[in-house]
Amino acid sequence: MKTAFISIVLLASVAATAQVPNDVSLGPVPGISGLSAPLGLKHAGDGSGRIFIVEQPGTVRIIDASGNLLATPFVAIESRVENNGERGLLDIAFHPEFESNGLFYLHYSAGDTRPSGTSLGDTIVAEFSVTANPDVASNTPNRTILTVAQDFANHNGGQMRFGTDGYLYIGLGDGGSANDPCNRAQTLDPANIQTGGGCRGESSVALLGKMLRVDVDNATPPGANNLCAADGDGSAEYSVPTDNPFFGMNDRCGEVLHYGLRNPWRWSFDRNTGAMWIGDVGQNTWEEVDRLQAPADAAENFGWKACEGSFQRGSTTVACQLAGSILPVLEYRTQDPNCSVTGGYRYRGPISSLHGLYIYGDFCSGNIWFADDDSGPWQSTLTGFNQGNIRSFGENEQGNVYVIAGGGLFRFEGNTEIIFADGFEE
Repeated sequence: MKTAFISIVLLASVAATAQVPNDVSLGPVPGISGLSAPLGLKHAGDGSGRIFIVEQPGTVRIIDASGNLLATPFVAIESRVENNGERGLLDIAFHPEFESNGLFYLHYSAGDTRPSGTSLGDTIVAEFSVTANPDVASNTPNRTILTVAQDFANHNGGQMRFGTDGYLYIGLGDGGSANDPCNRAQTLDPANIQTGGGCRGESSVALLGKMLRVDVDNATPPGANNLCAADGDGSAEYSVPTDNPFFGMNDRCGEVLHYGLRNPWRWSFDRNTGAMWIGDVGQNTWEEVDRLQAPADAAENFGWKACEGSFQRGSTTVACQLAGSILPVLEYRTQDPNCSVTGGYRYRGPISSLHGLYIYGDFCSGNIWFADDDSGPWQSTLTGFNQGNIRSFGENEQGNVYVIAGGGLFRFEGNTEIIFADGFEE
């Protein structure tokens, strides 16, 4: 997200190329009101039909299978969360075995109650458990998985997801301020981290501006390793997969999967293909959506801060010159009323006319686009659906897509289809 908000001038990649399906609408979810600064929506993958709403001040609320917003929060950790500007409780991720082990993970900015050695606003990923009541969790973490120092109060990223490989993916922004003054997004060697002028010296800052992949099911014992967020003795409450691109390299951080990100505020996996779709918030010139096909185990560079979108940083005419960097599949100008992309989902739900479309939006304008690659390169259609500031998109177990906008919760509706065992549609 941005701290300073900068008419829409679109490249060909975001020009209107198709009609919005006539059967599709976006309306408020009935009976849901009174949410407190909602930032995210997830499901637990446990067959319960529940959806979980992340609220920035430090609570997670449940909407049950009958559509009721439960009065008692699923978890409430306000004292542990610094809720200010772009800081707060940023996301929840459910363990792949949540149905049997009851474990889930919260990503939040460290508040007054925080682990020793961390500063206010630092990134924390912690593990929690449900109680005997499946709709209520303990407010005390089982353990802190990792902490990452933050240089400034913005660009924390926030989204976490488990991949089909069972590992936890964590998107982190570049540490904030503007134009990545600490050069976090392109710094890979923790021995070369920049300090001074607000840039901190902890080795964990080398994880900023990166996509991380860690194994929360196996800890790392004390000793020598290349984990940049490990404790002083080398131990950590996580390990890293051996096929992480920098595993075991002395001049790299083993947790890093990809780098060159500015602020991957919201990103998702395509539930059909495993492709990673990242909405990376721009500086003052371009907003971008990046896509990586699966598998993507080699370290990829998304270009920031040398490049912004497919151009040199700050330029609208000079193409990105950074060799080997990943160029966006979609981009649009950072101009009033648009200022901050909110990444969304490749639609895989029951509305037949939305199948395969990528749905994304802009925080400031409330604009929502549908994108497809039916005619070659990805092209976007401005939908006309606008419910205010778009903080996040979400997906339930069936693949229905929700929009969190203006403090409310909305859902796409349309004609659905049923695929029978014989392969015929209803």
